[in-house]
Amino acid sequence: MSYPKDEMTPPPAASGDAQSFEIARLWVANEAQHVVFRTDVWPDPAAWGIVLADLARHVALAYQQKDGHDYEDVLERVLAGFHAEIDGAPE
Repeated sequence: MSYPKDEMTPPPAASGDAQSFEIARLWVANEAQHVVFRTDVWPDPAAWGIVLADLARHVALAYQQKDGHDYEDVLERVLAGFHAEIDGAPE
C-alpha cells in the first residue's frame, strides 16, 4: 500500500484558530512507527491518557462514518490492540 508523503491537512478548527498548535505527529517508516510529540504541553503525563482515549473515539467514529462499522465494535478492537501492545515487552 502506498500513500503520498504530503502532510495531512489540519482540521478546520485548527486552521481557523490562530492559537492552535500541533502536539504530535506519527509516521510509518521502515515498517515501524516513528513519532514526535511535545512533552511541554501538560505537566502531568496522565493528560496523554486523555488524548489517547479521545483519539480512540475519533478512530471509532471515522470507521463508523466511512464504512458503517459499529462504533462500539471498533472501539473494542482499538482497545484490544492497545492492551495487547501495552502489555507486551517494551521496545
